[in-house]
Amino acid sequence: MSRPPRIEGFDYLGPYRYFVTFCTFDRRDLLSDVVIAQSVLSQFRHTSRRNKFTILAYCLMPNHVHLLVEGTTAHSDLRGYIKALKQSSGQRHAARAKQPLWQEGYYDRILRPDDDAKKIARYIVQNPVRAGLVRTPADYPLVGSDLWTLDELIDSLM
Repeated sequence: MSRPPRIEGFDYLGPYRYFVTFCTFDRRDLLSDVVIAQSVLSQFRHTSRRNKFTILAYCLMPNHVHLLVEGTTAHSDLRGYIKALKQSSGQRHAARAKQPLWQEGYYDRILRPDDDAKKIARYIVQNPVRAGLVRTPADYPLVGSDLWTLDELIDSLM
């Protein structure tokens, strides 16, 4: 797979919000194993703190990940952050499973200042419902936010 292009002239540095999606290797259902997925999420959180990003919303589907993240400083670097995110979680997985975890590349959407981040977070946590995996986001253990409670996001759907 070739890498999706980045926006020419945009440096991906600073306190911007991004909606990011990336896939598991060969789109295998590697994250359907909750132990693997919980380990990945733990690595995501650790890497986010280290790279000055907040996870506004996350959803780990069996074969892909959706993240809504926000840089917290003028030096927050999305490209470096995603590289570190995939590297740290991927290396841990490869050491145990002897296979890669992530497919090359990722898709990103830069949010505009007037985009409603909470609305996009709600969209992300609804992903398993739309996929028919559960009836409500609360039934899926791999969705959430490090800013809002899941109840806040679910209640705002009603």
